[in-house]
Amino acid sequence: MRSLYQLAMLIGCGLLVMQSALALPWDDLTAEQLDTTLQQKFTDGNYSPKGADSCLMCHKKNEQVMDLFKGTHGKVISDASPMAGLQCEACHGPQGNHNRGGKEPMIAFGAKSKLPVSSQNSVCEGCHNDAQQMSWHNSTHNLEEVACVDCHKIHAAKDPVMDKLTVNDTCVSCHTSQKGDMNKRSSHPLKWNSMTCVDCHSAHGSMSENALVNPTVNDTCYGCHAEKRGPFLWEHAPVTENCVTCHNPHGSVNESLVKQRAPQLCQQCHANDGHASRVVAESGIDAFGGGKSCLNCHSQIHGSNHPSGSLLQR
Repeated sequence: MRSLYQLAMLIGCGLLVMQSALALPWDDLTAEQLDTTLQQKFTDGNYSPKGADSCLMCHKKNEQVMDLFKGTHGKVISDASPMAGLQCEACHGPQGNHNRGGKEPMIAFGAKSKLPVSSQNSVCEGCHNDAQQMSWHNSTHNLEEVACVDCHKIHAAKDPVMDKLTVNDTCVSCHTSQKGDMNKRSSHPLKWNSMTCVDCHSAHGSMSENALVNPTVNDTCYGCHAEKRGPFLWEHAPVTENCVTCHNPHGSVNESLVKQRAPQLCQQCHANDGHASRVVAESGIDAFGGGKSCLNCHSQIHGSNHPSGSLLQR
């Protein structure tokens, strides 16, 4: 309990009004107490007989709340929509005595919610448990406790991550390093939204490395770059092993998304042998330091089908 002097000081600072406006009856509950209370409410199953009508008596003036009815989750004509079933309580839990003095909490989502991310996500997983989410539990997003609502907007006419023109903005809000690569001089057309992050990656996890939608890096690249698939009579080992040995798929300061310019790129594997792998001692001494460097001669670097193309020259 605060003393009268402390209350007077709060009023003088204008803080009491702010606290009384923002404070809720369950704000003092710890995360564990809140989780336990909500689980008990589910056990009791005291749902409102009026459904959303009970909720809207207080919440209808909130534009964000009403925006739910503009999107998929607010459609009553769809059997898969929460509005066709328990309505608001399908996601926010049984009303119980929440509307009777507001002393019982409801499930809240987002960064300001005290509810653990796993508990928040379990509500979504109650409906979204199809094959696309089968790898969610071992995904990086789940292991790092990313909530579904950190990416998805439910109370909206259109979910940004479901729109090809806005999904990249959602991804790069966290993946800032990749955002920097996307804006380098050589990159995939991600910054123009001609290509999306989810073309290659599955945000809900996958059975492959880096949450790729295809089994391997190369299979993912071959989806667009089919001409590099082969098979070739003369193959280049790093090409068949992993495309990212030489390329940075998110972007590079070098042409064709390569990590380094030739001959330095080639010298990562080709040791100094006095030929093309040699750093040019003086400018203009030979062709290896000019134009396309090693590629002046070895132009078929991804593989050759020419009978005399063992050196990837034809």
